[in-house]
Amino acid sequence: MPAFNALPTELSQPRRDRVEAGRSRRVEAPRSAHRELRLADARDPLAILEAQNRARLADLVPVRWGRMAQSPFAFLRGAAAVMAADLAATPTTGLTVQTCGDAHLMNFGGFASLERREVFDLNDFDETLPGPWEWDVKRLAASATVAALDHGFDPSTARSIATDAIAAYCDKIAELSDSGVLETWYLQVELEREVLPRLTKAGRTMTRAAIDKMRSRHSVGLLPKLTALAGDTRRIVDHPPLITHTGLLENEADLVEEFFERYFESLSPARRLLLRRFRLVDIARKVVGVGSVGTRCYIALLMTGDDEPLFLQIKEAPPSILEPYCGTYGGPGGRRVVEGQQLIQTAGDALLGWASSDTPHFGNLHFYVRQLRDMKQSVNLAELQHLGFTTYLRLCGATLARAHARTGDGVAIAAYLGGGRRFTEAVGQWAADYAEVTTADHARLVEAIADGTIEAQMGL
Repeated sequence: MPAFNALPTELSQPRRDRVEAGRSRRVEAPRSAHRELRLADARDPLAILEAQNRARLADLVPVRWGRMAQSPFAFLRGAAAVMAADLAATPTTGLTVQTCGDAHLMNFGGFASLERREVFDLNDFDETLPGPWEWDVKRLAASATVAALDHGFDPSTARSIATDAIAAYCDKIAELSDSGVLETWYLQVELEREVLPRLTKAGRTMTRAAIDKMRSRHSVGLLPKLTALAGDTRRIVDHPPLITHTGLLENEADLVEEFFERYFESLSPARRLLLRRFRLVDIARKVVGVGSVGTRCYIALLMTGDDEPLFLQIKEAPPSILEPYCGTYGGPGGRRVVEGQQLIQTAGDALLGWASSDTPHFGNLHFYVRQLRDMKQSVNLAELQHLGFTTYLRLCGATLARAHARTGDGVAIAAYLGGGRRFTEAVGQWAADYAEVTTADHARLVEAIADGTIEAQMGL
């Protein structure tokens, strides 16, 4: 049975009723209770990750372990399933949003809207599912604390950075609770118009450089980096084990190619017409991220008759790590990811779609498809000082609040939070305590690799 039972949320109810509903949640879930560190029973983080690995490509599992072993923050990034099990033991209000499911600080970033404006938003939805808004907030706060500690900040500073992110969430959800429904729905965070004016001189310089870099991240720019001519034909260049054709079984390649027609069906007629101008040229397997390593992920090169390139990423969508606690989605995993992204983001990928494929050897596989690096940009944490860390985390917190107000009852959440700092301080303490748990979990992994219990490929 799911551990989280959502309470009915009637978004069309008058505001005064939703305010009272939010405040009433403080009885069963006091705001101060979020301070308590409660972990899953009989907790074994490495066993949870091993269970995930059994459904993944065996030759890539050592790469996953190696990436997670790099630091406590890298471990936290890859251990979303571990944290979901821990979060299931924490108090919740029962108020549901479309969660990101993995709202750590590196799953926010810049990308292009359909109008080709640079916007900032959540940008990873592999685990998205309706669930408790608190879980996204705590995932963000814990990631802020662990990342700040990895960066060399002392525990007090790391906690302050995380608390600022939570406070920004609370401030934004309160602001949006007073806004109109349509105003909240269409709200976008444009980097040049909304973010730049609020930054320091150094912050503006860094952000402008990031925007310039975003504008160069497109398929034409990727062509010489990822491909080479083989005779008269472009082919994706192998860099094993991260990019390879040899790990792509022949029957899998056929299935990926066949499934394009099903993917087209998930798109609007206009998008299908656009893609009909391209032909599929090559497909290769590509390792991405930390937590996703070992799932099936491909890059596809498509080209027009005049050799204009388009790169697509085809990524496997297994069940969300939240499903054991929030209920089974009940449909194709690719559709879950696509629909969740479309609910949360105000400016999505024009070619975002999904398809499933029945395979004789691997069963029913689910995928979603998006453009590869289409003006997408993530922050470089190594470049950030204290003020930069704080500014970025406040932006993440506010952006997460906008997503929750868009897909859930922001009025009720804001009423539950109130105008004080009780929730902010409670989650700040919880995040500090959870950072210690993550550091210990990471140490267990490093020890298991050192004694040979776990095989890892480092440096990839």
